[in-house]
Amino acid sequence: MAFLERINEDLKRAMKNKEVERLSTLRMVKTALKNREIEKMAAITDEEAIMVMQSLVKQRRESIEQYNKGARPELAEKEAAEIKIIAEYLPAALDEAAITRIVEETIAETGANSMKEMGNVMKAVMAKLTGHTVDGKVVNQIVKSKLSG
Repeated sequence: MAFLERINEDLKRAMKNKEVERLSTLRMVKTALKNREIEKMAAITDEEAIMVMQSLVKQRRESIEQYNKGARPELAEKEAAEIKIIAEYLPAALDEAAITRIVEETIAETGANSMKEMGNVMKAVMAKLTGHTVDGKVVNQIVKSKLSG
């Protein structure tokens, strides 16, 4: 089943079950996917849909950070709940050990040995991690620790 079809089916189910929060989040997801299709002027692939979903999760994480700084825990909780719903549609996240292994392989392949080459390493690592659910901040921290240590 295509990504958008699955979202539509779950959207209908949320309407029938009167799941307000889930319904709202799925509508937002569907809108984001449709907007991407309009930008592209073609149907999006499942990989592109995953990238859109990952960007939605990233936006929510940034919002949570801002809401916590602004002493708005109720809004941060709402964003966290949306992340949980969106995450159901994403592939399983890689653990730190797997990310570390990929970073080490990439550093060996690129021959990087200093912080000056961090940009090249990050670019290569993120290219390898395309299609996986990862937090860029975690990847950044691992790369920094490997290149500085």
